[in-house]
Amino acid sequence: MDETYIRISGRWCYLYRGIDEDGSLVDVRLSEKRDMEAAKAFFAQAYKVAEQAPQRVATDGHTSYPRAIAEELGEAVEHEVRDCRGNPIEQSHRGIKQRYYPTLGFGAFESAQRFCQAYDEVRNFIRPQCYMTEAVSLSKRRGLFLERVDELQVIFQPI
Repeated sequence: MDETYIRISGRWCYLYRGIDEDGSLVDVRLSEKRDMEAAKAFFAQAYKVAEQAPQRVATDGHTSYPRAIAEELGEAVEHEVRDCRGNPIEQSHRGIKQRYYPTLGFGAFESAQRFCQAYDEVRNFIRPQCYMTEAVSLSKRRGLFLERVDELQVIFQPI
């Protein structure tokens, strides 16, 4: 799990994101605050999407996470604290920031929420790796990327 800061109407909001052990996106949630309520809402939403609790959750160690994990995912879920170098999702928020920085942030919370959700879902869909630790050749990555872009074009065709 990771959260990053997003600027909306001159104030900072928090984008919570979770991935599974293969690096695939589990869920995304934008929150105006970084507190117990926001953490519990994210874990509850991710649990609903995944339909099962994970065995382990890795976070940056914010004080609200252990209790939120225990209450929303169960006492059996292991909480692991990792610094930014050991957390694979920590570096994956650059794409979103590069898209919205030129506009100096979002104007409304709802539009930021829709953008972040759509961006992460499309990015996850066209991600060339099958697994995070798998080395994929450039030609194979290009082929997979083009196949997935074609699939997206079919999905978004007007009816």
